[in-house]
Amino acid sequence: MIDLHTHSRFSDGSDSPQRIIELANEAGCSYVALTDHDRLDGIESARKRAEELGVGFVSGIEISCVYETGTFHLLAYFLDPASGPLQDRLFVIQHARTERNKALAAKLRDAGFPITWDELMEEAGGPNLGRPHFAAVMMKKGLVSSIQEAFDSFLAKGRQFYVPKVLLTPREAIELVVASGALPVLAHPLSLDLHANELLTYLAELKEYGLAGMESHYARYNANQRSLLVEMTGSLSLVATGGSDYHGIYKTGLQIGTGEGDLEVPDSVLDELKNRLN
Repeated sequence: MIDLHTHSRFSDGSDSPQRIIELANEAGCSYVALTDHDRLDGIESARKRAEELGVGFVSGIEISCVYETGTFHLLAYFLDPASGPLQDRLFVIQHARTERNKALAAKLRDAGFPITWDELMEEAGGPNLGRPHFAAVMMKKGLVSSIQEAFDSFLAKGRQFYVPKVLLTPREAIELVVASGALPVLAHPLSLDLHANELLTYLAELKEYGLAGMESHYARYNANQRSLLVEMTGSLSLVATGGSDYHGIYKTGLQIGTGEGDLEVPDSVLDELKNRLN
């Protein structure tokens, strides 16, 4: 069993990179990938802990992309955290994320929400501030009853306090990943809000740009959805990857390795991905 989609406190998860590895080890995962949003800061500490525990480790990242009708996230695997075309672009994206957070904090403050920048930074524990941290502070102050309510009522796309991100296009992101020697994989594809035939057509287009796989074994998809997505990837000779999308307390009900309890991504998926690197 492997898990190729997890998040640490270096983006919008609640656990340290080291704890991600420990949880993967406890779950019986042979390999785990750390895929924080737009950041590679946690890779080396996760890798070190994986070596100590004898857990296989895949360095990764999750990138948000421009997409009008739904949400497009791209996973990249075997990405060297040191240098490369994508790594260089990440500095620009991270700066834009900081400016976005400041704009969101200002909108909340101007609307009378008693939330300070220091409180947000304390919740985030570093420069990795994101909307889940805003939601957590709102919940702690009794402004909402849950993190999900904060998103549904205030922070999600289309809501009152949503601030757009500076994003790459899907083609830009895929080509940057490939140019950096890594493998691009479409994350949670049903978030695109496409019908099956539309998704298949779009996947064929993305494959032309260099897409290597699609996250077909996604924790919050049912068996029928996973089966359909696996069939799609097979028809296009893409790799059907999978993972829990674990975020700790910021996305409840998910466990590393098993997701909601019925997830089991086979080890053979990693072999297929590695073959694409050769």
